[in-house]
Amino acid sequence: MSGNNKSAYPFYIITGALVCLVALSQFDNIVSYAGFKTRSLDMLADLRPDSLRKQQQEDDTPVDSSMIPQVPAEDSSETAADVAADSTLATALADVPDPDKHLDFTGYKGIISYNLPQTADTAAAGLQHFLDALAQLKQGKRKKVRIAYFGDSMIEGDLLTEDLRDSLQRRFGGSGVGFVPITSVVAGFRTTITHTFSKDWKDYSYKQQPPSNIRLGISGHTFVPSGGSYVRYTPVHKKRLDKFEHVTLFYGPAGNANITINDKAYTLKEQNTVNRFVWSQDPAQNNVTIKWAGGGTTPFYGVSFEGDSGVYVDNFSFRGISGIELGKLSKTLVQEMQNEHPYDLVILQYGANILFKPKLTDYSWYARPMKKVIDSLRRDMPGTSFLVISTADKSYKNGGDWVTAPGVMALLKDQHELAKQHGTAYWNLYAAMGGEGTMAKWVEGDPVLAQKDHTHFNRQGAAKVAALLYKAMMDEFKQLEIQ
Repeated sequence: MSGNNKSAYPFYIITGALVCLVALSQFDNIVSYAGFKTRSLDMLADLRPDSLRKQQQEDDTPVDSSMIPQVPAEDSSETAADVAADSTLATALADVPDPDKHLDFTGYKGIISYNLPQTADTAAAGLQHFLDALAQLKQGKRKKVRIAYFGDSMIEGDLLTEDLRDSLQRRFGGSGVGFVPITSVVAGFRTTITHTFSKDWKDYSYKQQPPSNIRLGISGHTFVPSGGSYVRYTPVHKKRLDKFEHVTLFYGPAGNANITINDKAYTLKEQNTVNRFVWSQDPAQNNVTIKWAGGGTTPFYGVSFEGDSGVYVDNFSFRGISGIELGKLSKTLVQEMQNEHPYDLVILQYGANILFKPKLTDYSWYARPMKKVIDSLRRDMPGTSFLVISTADKSYKNGGDWVTAPGVMALLKDQHELAKQHGTAYWNLYAAMGGEGTMAKWVEGDPVLAQKDHTHFNRQGAAKVAALLYKAMMDEFKQLEIQ
């Protein structure tokens, strides 16, 4: 009988596994593949001296920092004209009344709207245009209000934006998920649309720039088909997302390009930088399947799903960027996109990849080019409201505790200054979610609201942030209604 007793086997297996893991901890066990990098394994981290532990933590970069530019202290791209323009703007802003001067931007949880100099006659101050558009929509004076929500991996897979969209559509009307790219690395993770596609699309992006005759789409991606390329979209069983009504295909200059949509043949000939092919979906046809059928090389940007009226939030997430990459979008494309598919509010939410070193506190490498990005977008989208959303809290392990990274507050100040200089709206996500130490609480809490990297929200955390943002927006809208 004793020879058949295997009760000790689990002990042997666990002990053997621990010995292997401890042995592996003694070597460099970081693996890099196709742009992805694993985190180091160290089973003895809590037993090492504090100085060594801290050094290892400082060397650990849990987010994709491959696209962060290494800008020297002296930015040679800043010309004398730039300096003069900054000085002129500072002088002009000195005489502009600040309607929210009584608010402390470091701790205020609502939206702060800044004014503009009178010389900025093509830009909209704060949230005013967006709030007016919501009021007109509610009064039946306009059909649609659109939001372009730009961000990094914090919003990929439609996180945060799906809940914001749902809240706005419940109050102001609307049905549909909005813009969806042709392909996506997070298509399987997204729960607001079922999205499948062939693997032979050529994806040009911020990371792989297209040739000079092809422009990047507003999402930061442009897709060129091959012989068997197709994409299929299917609605999901959620309210306001369970059917397709009005569908728009966005594409670039076409050379007699042949496609089929749900097995019906069409030829695309338009030569603008941004072109639209619009149709009303047959209720009997659940899917939208677009197939390439040959012809001249044609860039495709994505497909939009909307109803007759209401609010639409387009998710433009791009993993691993800081926001300054938006400067690679062409003026012509942004302007034509705004003409064909106008946005009333542009939201810019970045931070995870800017805080790639927790103790870094000089973000001039980010602030200078980001200023030019906002300048350019505001010129190309005149009259549109802009909202700068600050970084969320981010924690790192210092000694034995997870604490807020020193760079968070420094980045908050730079992002607030960008909003103030440009007369945009500003929302302090860090303060709204709870301020110092909140990320650690969200990781360890019940329910858990953030991931173990102490940087990204999970689905529940993203929904909570969306609720906070929606409340901040509606607080501003109520003030407009009172007036």
